[in-house]
Amino acid sequence: MTLNCKGRLIDLSTPKVMGILNCTPDSFYDGGKYINDHSILTQTEKMLKDGATFIDVGGYSSRPGAQHVTEEEEIKRMLPLTELLMKQFPEIILSIDTFRSKVASVCLDAGAAIINDISAGKLDDAMLTTVAKYHAPYIMMHMKGTPQTMQQQTDYDNLLVDIIKYFSERIAAAKALGIVDIIIDPGFGFAKTVEQNYEVLKKLRLFQNLDHPLLVGISRKSMIYKVLKTDAKSALNGTTALNMAALMNGANILRVHDVKEAYECVKLAEELMPC
Repeated sequence: MTLNCKGRLIDLSTPKVMGILNCTPDSFYDGGKYINDHSILTQTEKMLKDGATFIDVGGYSSRPGAQHVTEEEEIKRMLPLTELLMKQFPEIILSIDTFRSKVASVCLDAGAAIINDISAGKLDDAMLTTVAKYHAPYIMMHMKGTPQTMQQQTDYDNLLVDIIKYFSERIAAAKALGIVDIIIDPGFGFAKTVEQNYEVLKKLRLFQNLDHPLLVGISRKSMIYKVLKTDAKSALNGTTALNMAALMNGANILRVHDVKEAYECVKLAEELMPC
């Protein structure tokens, strides 16, 4: 399994780590932390040194009930950030966390390689054609509704069947337009209760039937700290435990705030994998 990132082939037969860099004031864990060039570059350099293959940057918080941000504001946040990172780290593989095709286009023009879309193209009709035009790898996530409404949409006929059906339809739509490199993200915390999140994690291997790389993003999420009766800041140990579970259940990419710990999970998981 490989991804073609601007002509560079990334082998996913060994799982990879994607470091999260939010330039939003209201992200659930690190909102407002990386808002100037120095803090952004320092954190990015640390994540790359700690073992991140990809850096995922976002300018629109998708936490439950997050404030809506205009397209203009998102571009205002994302374009300078993309340009800064590409100038400082020319070899970086940059993923853009957006559901808007215009934001995707502007950032891909500035040197980004991957689009990470929480809506799988359902919130912007032009997204799939935009990604196809740039031949960019595309991360499609499962979600119902929007970040503002998703927590009221946790009813399913059959959770796993419904999610797999969703991906089958979105993959077909993406392939029909010529998108080749597709990664699927089950969307932990998006339109799912705590119990539903764990059901998805326990049955993660079912998604391998879709024959596409699998990204898991559970870093410091409420499915961890609600069970442990703590908060996001105290959820690193829980994150590490569930990242290992995800790897053992077939995850190809871990999307995390804490790269060093996730990279160590990957190294140890390799020792546990069947020969």
